[in-house]
Amino acid sequence: MRWGSDPQVVTVSVRTLQVHHDLCSDPVGDGAPVPLGHPREGLTRDPCYRANVEAILVDPDADLRARDAQVAPVQATWLGRIDYREAHALQKRLLDERAHGRIGDQLLLLEHPAVLTLGKHSDPAHIRVTADELARRGIPVERIERGGEVTYHGPGQLVAYPIVRLHERGLLVRPFVRALEAALVATCRALGVEAARRDGHPGCWCGVDGSEPRKIGALGLRIERGVSYHGIALNISVDLDDFALIDACGMPDVRSTSIAHELRRPSDRPTTGSVERAAWIFADAFASAIDAPLAIVR
Repeated sequence: MRWGSDPQVVTVSVRTLQVHHDLCSDPVGDGAPVPLGHPREGLTRDPCYRANVEAILVDPDADLRARDAQVAPVQATWLGRIDYREAHALQKRLLDERAHGRIGDQLLLLEHPAVLTLGKHSDPAHIRVTADELARRGIPVERIERGGEVTYHGPGQLVAYPIVRLHERGLLVRPFVRALEAALVATCRALGVEAARRDGHPGCWCGVDGSEPRKIGALGLRIERGVSYHGIALNISVDLDDFALIDACGMPDVRSTSIAHELRRPSDRPTTGSVERAAWIFADAFASAIDAPLAIVR
């Protein structure tokens, strides 16, 4: 090797540096101390090489991990009708397991008994009825960590909770939200209803270009340790009268609608069967939107 004024670039794997731990115990580069072999971005200098030799640290497993994440399936599970607190506890447990790499990405598909949920910063004034009225009807109110305003969940409404480690699929939060919205729109279309996203109003809407847009799907997420939870709600055969309990999205004038209502079948009663059929359509659309295989767990 010739030694001159121009540095010689040498590629050194993290494993190589670990093998030479006894000889190379100084921090890598000129910045703050880091563990030996830390895969810093760009060019870094290791003290085991002469001053005019620059070492590019290469993590030999990085590409493999990225490829594995891209081809790993999202596991979709139908849970049926499940209490909100039970589903929330399940989400938190799966989030912890996903954050530690013990499980892959999950998609929980379900419906809830009637419940109102308030986002972390939402205003309870958007609940239109008294606590006594809610208690009389057996409808609890849950304050949770997600963003967004008050939301109604109930029989006849599809709820989907994606437990996804975003960075492993190369996803940022905004494109992930767009993927969920695209899956909502695709599900509506497959069920015979035209819907679209609406700028400035997350979720899924019918009649976006008209004078009175109607909200058919809600969306609220939280990301912890790089993993998503909470998710979407899509009105299938839900009783729309229950939406009179709240200002949907915190907007008093918002009209709510459902697949059954848009198809002019308002007499359709809420059924778990109709929700499950929509659930598998949504699961397939969501997997396609994030370019992931789908594994169905029954």
